[in-house]
Amino acid sequence: MRERLDAEHGVVCRRKGERFGYFGWPSVTRIDDKTLMTASSGLRTAHVCPWGKTVLNVSRDEGRTWSEPRIVNDGPLDDRDAGIVHLGGDRLLVSWFTRDTREQFHPEGMMNEERAAWERVFSTWTDELVRRHLGSWVLLSEDRGATWSDRLRAPLMTPHGPILLCSGELLYLGKQYQKTFRSGLIQAARSRDGGRTWEELGTVPLADSTHPVNYHEPHVVELPSGRLIGAIRIQDHWGKDLTAAAIPSPSIMLTGSEDGGRTWTQARPMGFHGVPPHLMRHSSGVLILTYGYRREPYGQRVALSHDGGASWEHDHVLRDDGPDRDLGYPATVELHDGDLFTVYYQRLPGDEKCSLLWSRWRLP
Repeated sequence: MRERLDAEHGVVCRRKGERFGYFGWPSVTRIDDKTLMTASSGLRTAHVCPWGKTVLNVSRDEGRTWSEPRIVNDGPLDDRDAGIVHLGGDRLLVSWFTRDTREQFHPEGMMNEERAAWERVFSTWTDELVRRHLGSWVLLSEDRGATWSDRLRAPLMTPHGPILLCSGELLYLGKQYQKTFRSGLIQAARSRDGGRTWEELGTVPLADSTHPVNYHEPHVVELPSGRLIGAIRIQDHWGKDLTAAAIPSPSIMLTGSEDGGRTWTQARPMGFHGVPPHLMRHSSGVLILTYGYRREPYGQRVALSHDGGASWEHDHVLRDDGPDRDLGYPATVELHDGDLFTVYYQRLPGDEKCSLLWSRWRLP
């Protein structure tokens, strides 16, 4: 473990004691010098439930105080992991994906009232309704989130969504969402019209002795040269373990592209625990990788690269006071003075449900 980072911590959104008080899997964007906006799956009952909604919280003082959550999407299925991208000016993009939580319904472990609530929801779902709403989606706003477009299908899924390239185009490195998200490959897609339509690009070659079901939740960063670096969650899943590949589970893989995402290098292991990844480039040139740490001591950690991703210093501790492994998905932006602002989800001491939290810190 490396040194503990000098950080200040706070709360984006906490609904202690409320039934629909669970928030998770956030992303953050900076709109101007003072305004930050987070997107998350919130106002839900648990890590898995049928009630997830896409919600936004806004801060106009660089993250010191936050608005109440505002629902921008509430489909009939469970709306999960939300990304948010500032597209310039007043334009925003929010991304999320849906899941058919009938697969995770285990009534034998539920209290009668909770079981009945799930069953009432599922009684309104038909296979046709699920088919129409299952997948990955984006919303667009031209007025800083005051109003939003109709939802638009995206070809891929990942927690933090696409990134904005220096060209003004969007680049989405995500998991193919087919009939299920298990067997799809990690692929890139590009949008030249702000997320309305997408051109599918190349897929990431798998490491030897691994399977597509091992790969999930990628994120990508663009370097000044135009090179793309992608980081991908990898772990044992659905009967396919990583023993033969000698890759820790769960951990992070790296890949790169020199041609805008058309071709990618074979995924290679970073070799340390932590998932899932979020990448950004600091104005100093340092690459920052934030990730959840789901082993004791539970918390949020940071890896840094001073050479464009060739080597990494990992396990800088942002915080290690998580009560359990239901935490993480940190996403980071740079503030006007060079400080870093990271949002993530984690349960506070004494709370039953997870909240959205923040940390403000500086590079060591």
